[in-house]
Amino acid sequence: MDLRKLTDDVSVSPQITAADVPHIAGAGFRSIMCNRPDGEEPGQPDLCDIEAAAQQEGLAFTCVPIVSGGVGQDDLNAFDKALRDLPKPILAYCRSGTRCTMIWAITQAGRLDGDEIINCADKAGYDVRAVVAQMQRR
Repeated sequence: MDLRKLTDDVSVSPQITAADVPHIAGAGFRSIMCNRPDGEEPGQPDLCDIEAAAQQEGLAFTCVPIVSGGVGQDDLNAFDKALRDLPKPILAYCRSGTRCTMIWAITQAGRLDGDEIINCADKAGYDVRAVVAQMQRR
């Protein structure tokens, strides 16, 4: 399991399994957000198993499935709403953690300075410079 902190309230991770959930709860997380469509690739852990494990551990769970490379405004709105509504801290996961980080960066525009967004992602091992530069050009 590879948990990467973006802020005190939000961390990201590559794909998790149901067996990881007790460790996630033990690390102090109160919510899990899946950002992968179920069945995105063969052998991907079943979403229902992870959700059941989260419920067993008393964690909130939601799925905001975002197709890699196909992010729309509805996806951004749903992700942002989940960040606002879920008990914190939240662990968001996808295949590698990159998709979650990119969407997080976009939803933080106007809330955090561009350099702060970049620094948070850098500390977690993700490069969002191109996303931030694109948002600043708009």
